[in-house]
This record gives sequence, C-alpha cells and structure tokens, in this order.
Amino acid sequence: MSKILFVLTGADHWTLADGTLHPTGFWAEEAVAPYQAFKAAGHEIVVATPGGVVPTVDKSSLAPEVNGGQENADRIAAVLGAAAELQHPVPLDGVNLDDYAAVYYPGGHGPMEDLAVDATSGRLLTRALESGKPLGVVCHGPAALLAAERDGVNSFAGYRVAAFTNAEETQAGFADQAPWLLQDRLTGAGVLVEAGEPWAPKVVVDRNLVTGQNPASSAPVAEELLRKLG
Repeated sequence: MSKILFVLTGADHWTLADGTLHPTGFWAEEAVAPYQAFKAAGHEIVVATPGGVVPTVDKSSLAPEVNGGQENADRIAAVLGAAAELQHPVPLDGVNLDDYAAVYYPGGHGPMEDLAVDATSGRLLTRALESGKPLGVVCHGPAALLAAERDGVNSFAGYRVAAFTNAEETQAGFADQAPWLLQDRLTGAGVLVEAGEPWAPKVVVDRNLVTGQNPASSAPVAEELLRKLG
C-alpha cells in the first residue's frame, strides 16, 4: 500500500499575547483517528516534525471530558503510546514528497507556534497542493498554510477550507489570550474559511485539499483522504 506523511508540530508551548508560554503540542484525537484509519487500510505512516523532534501531545487532549469519557481517553492514550512512528519522526527538511501518496497535518495549538512560520513546511505544502496528491489539514493545522507562499501570494488563496473558528477559540477560552486568531489570519491571506457549527464535524473539500474544522472532523477527513487514495 501507500506511504502517508504525517507532519506534526514540534512545539510544546504556544506563546500567548502577554508572553506566557501555554503548554501544548498536537491534539491527540486529530492524530489518532486518521492514524488508525490509514493503518487499518494497510497504509504505512511516516511522521515528520521540524528538526525531527519527538512531538509532544497536548495533555489536555487526553482528558476524559474532551474524549467522551475515561474509556475513550484511555484508548486514545494507548494508541499514542503504541505508535512507534511518533517516537521516531524524520526531520521535516529531509522529506521527499515523491515518496508519499498523501500528506496530513493534525492540529493542536502547537502549529500556531512553529508551523505557521516554518518555511520548510510552507514549501512542502505548496508542492503537495500543486502535485494533486491528497492533502489533509485539521483544526489548528491550517495555521501551517500561513507559511505557504509563492511569489508573495499565499499558495492557498482562493481555496475553500475548514479551520478552527473564532467562535470555537472563544468557547475554548483562548480568544482573548491569543496573539492572533486562525480564522482571521487565514481570511487575511485570501483563504476562504467556511465556518460550521462550533465543535460539530465540518469537512471542506476543494480539489485535492481536504480540511476539517475541529477534532470531531479528523475521522471524516481521514475517510475523505482514503477515498481520494482509492
């Protein structure tokens, strides 16, 4: 079967507007749901991070209250613990896109810290978009789109996307602490954000780009990517 590239944040914090370092990383469900879907379909997964650092899971994403109870929280933690790929990431700057059939970016607040300004990731996203390969991005993962430019224009300008909304950031309690809001920055870059109901699954497909609004959207995004892979 195919190899699928997972690009994860290497950040373990998010710098808030007042300079406070908020502990974060990647969001567990957004990595686990697609990971399990792709593995079940027989695909190989390679994890890449900036510098090849082992990615940090946002501990709040392992809490029972965001996973429908303790049983599912334990299941997700167990999947993460058993996923050898997460413990042995490759450096993002060594990735050859030709080796992969699809690319996937999960979220968490971590991408707001590093991938949003990572030129290497930005170039990879631009190449993936232009290649026609399935490209999936979820929740705060679309922060990485901000670093993708060609000739001074955002590579995703004019594309319809789903991404974590201002309403969700407000309800999560971070809107007034954030140095910037994802929906606003994407819109300012010319990306067409289609906001759904807060916390409900919302997937937008535009050409080879598949985006999801929030953690609940990660499994449906994976399903759409699998359909595109055939």
